[in-house]
Amino acid sequence: MEPFIDPAEIWSFLNNARPDKVRVREIISKSLDKQRLTLAETAVLINASSELADEIKEGARELKKKVYGNRIVLFAPLYIGNKCGNNCQYCGFRVTNREARRRTLTNDEIREEVVALEENGQKRLILVYGEHPEYSPEFIADNVRLVYSVKKDRGEIRRVNINAAPMDIDGFRTVKNSGIGTYQIFQETYDPEAYKLYHLGGKKSDYVWRLTSLDRAQEAGIDDVGVGALFGLYDWRFEVMGLVRHANHLEACYNVGPHTISFPRIKDASSLNLNGKYYVSDDDFMKLIAILRLAVPYTGLILTAREGHEVRTEAMAFGVSQIDGGTKLEIGGYSASRNETQDLNREQFRINDERSLADIIDELIENDYIPSFCTACYRLGRTGEHFMEFSVPGFIKRYCTPNAILTLSEYIVDYASPELAAKGWKAIEKNMTGLDDGLKDGLRKKIDRIRNGERDLYY
Repeated sequence: MEPFIDPAEIWSFLNNARPDKVRVREIISKSLDKQRLTLAETAVLINASSELADEIKEGARELKKKVYGNRIVLFAPLYIGNKCGNNCQYCGFRVTNREARRRTLTNDEIREEVVALEENGQKRLILVYGEHPEYSPEFIADNVRLVYSVKKDRGEIRRVNINAAPMDIDGFRTVKNSGIGTYQIFQETYDPEAYKLYHLGGKKSDYVWRLTSLDRAQEAGIDDVGVGALFGLYDWRFEVMGLVRHANHLEACYNVGPHTISFPRIKDASSLNLNGKYYVSDDDFMKLIAILRLAVPYTGLILTAREGHEVRTEAMAFGVSQIDGGTKLEIGGYSASRNETQDLNREQFRINDERSLADIIDELIENDYIPSFCTACYRLGRTGEHFMEFSVPGFIKRYCTPNAILTLSEYIVDYASPELAAKGWKAIEKNMTGLDDGLKDGLRKKIDRIRNGERDLYY
């Protein structure tokens, strides 16, 4: 497969974009009509002055409400192993880092981790791996089946996503057949020359193999994929354009864009030594999130616990639709009895939001969000191209909001403290007021069934 990123083309768009108020507002209006933006239009928003940044954010805020309502989807990462043959200069797992403490979970340890996650109320996981021969497609597929098999009391994992190395088509097909949700691969930086500077060895040093990896996933039948860039490696403006170009490429070739986009910023890692030339300020970070929201209206935006509490809270207002909660990055960290400070020699990078899942749910409710563990679309086949068909006006109110309410009801009954439960039931009542009477009556009946012990009810 040939690379579809042309740096000269991207820089041409960026260098020739001439934003003014009229043009910026035209582009925001197009996005609010739920139309994907072109590279030229994205470049206009990127080059818009700070005076127009607030209008871009407000447009993103309005669009997010139209497409996602007030739901925030919750998940947790589960690191299975940190063995790695790559030499990526920004990563604590890199092969040259002799301080890193390498470990791969056994099947029994995976069970312990999943039980600990279920006991906290988690329903959605992403399994994370280094790039190592030990982590073969068959190994990952076995892990996925194992995770799904673990049940503790009323707890269960209903969606397992994957963050792992690129594979060939047969490898992707093997993992798909285990029942995964999204397969997530970050390009890290879309600029080929910058990519060479940071990836000094291992399979990941092949820019094109990584860039075209999700094409192979699509060929293998995985229509639910996630893209991402690590901001701070190169000019953030170029990386935003790269993400949009990647989304448009998948849309053009496979009739479906990425299910999610991630945009982590570089954080502390074991023995990290970068010059910080391209580090992204908070102001630019918020602007780029808003631009991504407008550029790809139907794509979920993920912001992980790499970022601190305040940054994540602000970003959810106008772009982010998924966050992790109660995150532990150390291999085996969820079931460990010790409660110690982060050890970067055991982790890929430092997390900056160490709040528990319960604390995050509490704050989401306080801020008028509905915390959601919903997996209905994935399990009913509403993924890929089919998800795009459902993501139209009325779908959020008829399906997504009720399903979010049902998963929140489960959490309240099974895991919440009395204080959090009281807040949660009040939030549910508030969010039911806008529903049609017939839907509201059916939803109340499902909630009663949950109170009486039934689980996994959805529309």
